[in-house]
Amino acid sequence: MRTKLLLLTFVGMSLRMSVFAQSFNNFPVTTQKPPLHAKHWMAITGKPLAATAGAMVFTKGGNAVDAACAMLAATSTMWDVLSWGGETQALIYNPKTKKVIAINAMGVAPTGATADFFKSKGMKYPPEYGPLAATTPGTPGGLLTMLAEYGTMSLKEVLAPAMQLAEGYPIEAQTANSIENGKAMIKQWPYSKKVFLTHSGQKREAPDAGEIFVQKDLHGTLQKMVDAETDALKKGKTRKEAIYAAYDRFYKGDIAKEIARGCQEQGGLITEQDMAIWKVKIEEPLMTTYKGIEVYKMQQWTQGPVMLQTLNMLENFDLKSMGYNSSRYVHTLYQVMNLAFADRDFYYGDPAFGPEEPMKGLLSKEYAKERIKLINPEMNDADVRPGDPYPFENKINPYQNLLQNWGNSQASLLNWEKDKEEKFLEDFTAGTTSVEAADAEGWVVSITPSGGWVPACIAGNTGVGLSQRMQSFVLDERENPFNVVEPGKRPRVTLTPSMALKDGKPFLSFAKQAGDEQDQLLVQFFLNMVEFGMTVQEATEAPSFKTLQMYGSFGDHSKAPGGLILNEAMPAWTRKELAQKGYKLSYQPRTSGPINAIYFDWIRGSMWGGSSNHGEDYGIGW
Repeated sequence: MRTKLLLLTFVGMSLRMSVFAQSFNNFPVTTQKPPLHAKHWMAITGKPLAATAGAMVFTKGGNAVDAACAMLAATSTMWDVLSWGGETQALIYNPKTKKVIAINAMGVAPTGATADFFKSKGMKYPPEYGPLAATTPGTPGGLLTMLAEYGTMSLKEVLAPAMQLAEGYPIEAQTANSIENGKAMIKQWPYSKKVFLTHSGQKREAPDAGEIFVQKDLHGTLQKMVDAETDALKKGKTRKEAIYAAYDRFYKGDIAKEIARGCQEQGGLITEQDMAIWKVKIEEPLMTTYKGIEVYKMQQWTQGPVMLQTLNMLENFDLKSMGYNSSRYVHTLYQVMNLAFADRDFYYGDPAFGPEEPMKGLLSKEYAKERIKLINPEMNDADVRPGDPYPFENKINPYQNLLQNWGNSQASLLNWEKDKEEKFLEDFTAGTTSVEAADAEGWVVSITPSGGWVPACIAGNTGVGLSQRMQSFVLDERENPFNVVEPGKRPRVTLTPSMALKDGKPFLSFAKQAGDEQDQLLVQFFLNMVEFGMTVQEATEAPSFKTLQMYGSFGDHSKAPGGLILNEAMPAWTRKELAQKGYKLSYQPRTSGPINAIYFDWIRGSMWGGSSNHGEDYGIGW
């Protein structure tokens, strides 16, 4: 008994020490994964083979944008979390201008995708899977635009690792088993069946783990893009012009024609015109400051501003004095995030379409101070609602009637005591990946790409799996008047890369996978470093918690008021105190990510890389 008591005391002391390790950075602290250290470059992503692709490009002289594009191409070829028909969101720090820019490569709703169309099919939301779930492909355009505008290498060089993967790579068990589990749906789509079910008719129809998985059609599509670049270079075009020639072949040439044909053959709506008129947008990101640190996120067609709103509110609390993961700390963050997510659920949408979202009001420090007045320090508010940011723009809210009745028309609430958690959590944490890259010149890239995950509907003979992002639209303006589906519009997505600057220099580049939980875990990661002095690797592994009280962006868009997922390591007294505050508790062994991040140590002239202690995410540095 005495030995056990001493051991527990030591473990408790070790955990407390690890929290403050960055303040005492010579104290040896063990994490489950070692931190990465680099001087010249760093490449981190969700697949080891894809991180290797980034390293290959770096060793050939590419910059961080080149390497990020190589990693994006590789992960898009490996299917577990995205495909070439998905979408890409990126933040890039340009050391020449010392500015952060945003790459909006989200596809749009195709011709005919109206609320009335889906309602006529008896749907409450656009479907989760299949050709009717597809927005126009965005990832190829995003990759090509980033490479043309900010990279240094040719498309042929950057796509080389992905093309080798398409020729055949040893498929991981995680992806292979996803194919097997989704085979009933895959069989509905002939082009998907041809690619995925390599043992059709056998008991196991998916590839085996470690089997060489070949994608001839996809390789052919990538080769066509490279050929377009090569032909343009032969005609005397510049590197940039030649990459855009590949862009045109994908979106206006024979590839686009086959994508549209294959999609429509299987019941989808994407037309050749939809492909031709879609364009990548290079945008100004949104930004707020937290104790002097500039934090950048994508615009309101993503959920990214949730983190900015949350930080604006949290700036008014002494978080450090509460104690890391104390019941008071968890409760405060939970309540603040719920306020921000309620605003997300009602006000966020594509700014290219009216009505105009009230982002100036939502991101004002004064609005944040007004919102936190609603927090009950003793109990969870299971009926948290959107606020009214319009007075903070000196305007009158045109949706007061919708705001007053908000929630009455929305998806059913999950009874956490009775219903099964599995489907809800599957939708809530729907996977993606992240890509982080940085180099000695100062280029920094953070990407959260997604879409076209297994089971995916492949568009004709292109090998390109279509996005499933239409499901993030709503059909009823009473839920969100800014996010009702219409042709040409981008859905309000969960995808949300992050970047922070301090004293005018890159401080952190970070992102994570997994649906609606992204920004709430990114906030906690950020606070782990800024408030509690953790190293970047400690911050990615540290136990986090998850609120389930916002409306989900997938499936039936349900929510679980009071639902709180804690790490299994949370002590009994904290669990008891949180239960007394009205939370419905559940537990997971790992709750931190996967988060991928790069921290810039300007004092020592090096980079630190971190990656959560679950999943396949990791990286390489030099």
